[in-house]
Amino acid sequence: MITSLQNHKVKQWMKLHNRKGRKQTGMFLIEGFHLIEEAYQSNWEITEVILVEGVEGPEWCGDYPATYVSRKVLQHMTMTETPQGIAATIKIKHPIESAANTVLLIDSIQNPGNLGTIIRTADAAGFDMVMLGDGTVDLYNDKVIRATQGSLFHLPILHGNLLEKIPDLQAGGFTVWASALTDAISFKETNVSDKVALIVGNEGAGVNSDIVKLADQSVKIPIYGQAESLNVSVAAGILMYSISK
Repeated sequence: MITSLQNHKVKQWMKLHNRKGRKQTGMFLIEGFHLIEEAYQSNWEITEVILVEGVEGPEWCGDYPATYVSRKVLQHMTMTETPQGIAATIKIKHPIESAANTVLLIDSIQNPGNLGTIIRTADAAGFDMVMLGDGTVDLYNDKVIRATQGSLFHLPILHGNLLEKIPDLQAGGFTVWASALTDAISFKETNVSDKVALIVGNEGAGVNSDIVKLADQSVKIPIYGQAESLNVSVAAGILMYSISK
């Protein structure tokens, strides 16, 4: 059992908290029974299970390499106050684009909680695919992972240049909506076509103006009170459900 924070394996696991470390190893770290079960059920490759001594993992854990650590070590490496006693390293997937009718395009969202919540909502709303544009927070950031509640394992999430991707979608029959506050019509006045791609953007700046110009329609959510705007994850949820209805 590993009890030292200076152990070589602990240092390797800690590197997975950094984007550089994840890129070098091709792996990321998750913690907790729910996320690990979601990864397993979704057929993501589990490379190692990490358990606190005395904690019993799911029955299928016996099929994977396992390492036991002290609770202090697990708390240190997972950066959570009350870890459940189980973690795992997962191999990063590089999904390929497949047939879709609803696509979410994300432009430069910086807050991990927002990105994770949006991915979770896209999953719940039945969207077929998510594409992360340049400047967006890393998908495998631990706060993003926790906020997705396992939804990152359920649908293809790709990375791409949105300026290049939007014309491709339009050529494939998609109507592209850009979420915007100005020069936009209420989403309630729009007609939802059979294939829709929705763009949501940065928390402060919104969708990049060059990207907005490529969209077929700019849409907004009416504000009835005195709030200046909606949180991007809330706005994305309203618009996705309006498309999926």
